[in-house]
Amino acid sequence: MKRISILGCGWLGFPLAEQLLVKGFQVKGSVTSRLKLKKLKAAGIEPYRLVLDVDKVQLKDQTFFDTDLVIVAIPPKREEFIETIFPAQIKQLVKLLEEFKVPQVMFISSTSVYNELNGEVREDNVLLPQKSSGKALVVAELLLTQNPHFKTTVLRFGGLVGADRNPARFLSRKTTAISGSKPVNLIHLDDCLQIIQTIIDKDLWGETLNACCPVHPSRQEFYEKASAVSGMPAPAFQNEQSPYKLVDSSKLIHLLDYQFIYRSPMDYLEAESSE
Repeated sequence: MKRISILGCGWLGFPLAEQLLVKGFQVKGSVTSRLKLKKLKAAGIEPYRLVLDVDKVQLKDQTFFDTDLVIVAIPPKREEFIETIFPAQIKQLVKLLEEFKVPQVMFISSTSVYNELNGEVREDNVLLPQKSSGKALVVAELLLTQNPHFKTTVLRFGGLVGADRNPARFLSRKTTAISGSKPVNLIHLDDCLQIIQTIIDKDLWGETLNACCPVHPSRQEFYEKASAVSGMPAPAFQNEQSPYKLVDSSKLIHLLDYQFIYRSPMDYLEAESSE
């Protein structure tokens, strides 16, 4: 594998493209804004403007799909009817994946596909998401994984932290007390990038993997520490138990022989506080 196309060079896709360039891959990257094309080109990423619509794909130069792997790193937008809009967009993408005979696909999904069952959730769980974005992702996963023309590996990431994402801001606007005992399911950007790289290196296709810190501190423990590190006021917590889920990443750890850079999101905060 020498050529990789990243559909969506945003918060995750852009640093991933930079990392893959360092590893010696030819990297093509897409954005929806013409203004961001210069940023890609300056970084050595072959720039493409690609917009997925429900009825077509806006893409002038289709050499984006002349590649060994397409990494789909575009989350569903927070908009009305996303349950039908996002799958329709993925259907348009699938047409091009088939047409250009792309052999492998990696789809960046989310642990929002799981319901809160008050226990561990694994890849073989029945998926009954509550949020519209989770429902959209479930259908998108099926459209890709059940297609016989290419092999898809799905990565279900937990909540993303690191880089310029200050976790203290996640709950800073809450005006009422929230459950403090609820466990968090988070993963650092550094681990996201390393996991993707390891999948490519090990040529692991046709799998669905949870990707989340193996250690799950409570909301109160994590966000009080995050607020202290960033100098922001901590949200108010209450002891009342609310529905929760614990994302189990043991399948990923086993198949990739992977060691997390940050086994707990608390490790990330400790590193931040020592800088």
